[in-house]
Amino acid sequence: MTRLIERFIRYAKIDTQSNSKSETCPSTDKQKNLSRLLLQELKDMGYDAFLDDDGYTYCKIEKNADGFSPIGFVSHVDTSPDAPGNPVNPRIIERYDGSLINLNDTYAMHPDQFPSLKRVIGDDIIVTDGSTLLGADDKCGVAEMMELAETLKETPDIKHGDIYLCFTPDEEIGRGADRFDYDFFKADYAYTMDGSQVGRIEYENFNAATAQLTYTGKSIHPGTAKNKLVNAGHLAMQFHDLLPPFLDPANTENYEGFNHLVELHASVENATATYIIRNHDFAKFTAQKATFEKNVDYLNDQLGYTAVSLSMHDTYYNMEEKIRPRMDIIDKAMAAAKRVGLTPYSAPIRGGTDGARLTWEGLLCPNLGTGGFQFHGRFEFASIPQMHKALEMMLDIIQHA
Repeated sequence: MTRLIERFIRYAKIDTQSNSKSETCPSTDKQKNLSRLLLQELKDMGYDAFLDDDGYTYCKIEKNADGFSPIGFVSHVDTSPDAPGNPVNPRIIERYDGSLINLNDTYAMHPDQFPSLKRVIGDDIIVTDGSTLLGADDKCGVAEMMELAETLKETPDIKHGDIYLCFTPDEEIGRGADRFDYDFFKADYAYTMDGSQVGRIEYENFNAATAQLTYTGKSIHPGTAKNKLVNAGHLAMQFHDLLPPFLDPANTENYEGFNHLVELHASVENATATYIIRNHDFAKFTAQKATFEKNVDYLNDQLGYTAVSLSMHDTYYNMEEKIRPRMDIIDKAMAAAKRVGLTPYSAPIRGGTDGARLTWEGLLCPNLGTGGFQFHGRFEFASIPQMHKALEMMLDIIQHA
């Protein structure tokens, strides 16, 4: 097993799930368990790294040659709260042959159902034991960046400019860029190591918003409820039924947006629901948000009181608008992919990364693939050859910055 893969498995076993309901930064203190390990490993390599109070780990790799632009790489230590995250038990399947993979007695995956597996036939891959997610999002990126740092320390003849590294917390809950230290991170541009297929260069992502709905019912004994009872749970279902079914994420792909119900709690008297709203097109994104507002007004008008309340806020925006004038940084990544033997391509992210926020705040930061697939669930896996290719791409990029 190579050092890169040993590193990834070591990191994957550390529970770092974030929590959107927490108001602290990081949202869970356990994220710092990995951050502290990264800090110590960077110091052991001889780098002047630091971990701030908010859980961000930073490192500057000093230039060893002139004529290069200072660049950066960013990944996140937290894993998604959408699936169980502990204990993670990675398992390596050597030379995957395209057959059914039994994760455990309950969960299995086959390329016919999970087409991503078709891309890694012949690869050694890392899977879960079916009880948790793997953490490939984004511990593949974390491991690759740490391996980059150690490789550069061991190989001083690789010429490069200043390189900045940052490992953020809370990316999975949309807060990874909240307290990013731009005063330290002086890169001309950066790349988030937070994508899937290696060779895929992403510079388009969703515009994103979160909607919180509160439903207030009127609880009356069901025996005397006629013309009096208002069931908050039913209100939540009515609201959802007013949303366009073609914008359910199960019915969308490519550039199509969606409204996704991520959480619902209901009783007769009170209910709450959380939606995420996504679209690459800003006008359509705005229209989707307006639909939420109109639905709230409609239900309240029908009932004659404030039965539904809405709190909605934007989370991040499509980075394409900012990157289009600087396509040279996309071209650099494309050229690097070709030089390491890949066929590069670009495709829209059906989600978002820290890079979207960083880009809109002035640090252009497209996204690169890391070799992880099927994020946020028990069916997550990573391709070992692709992880090594991601490292090769990073090494090439820094030599042509």
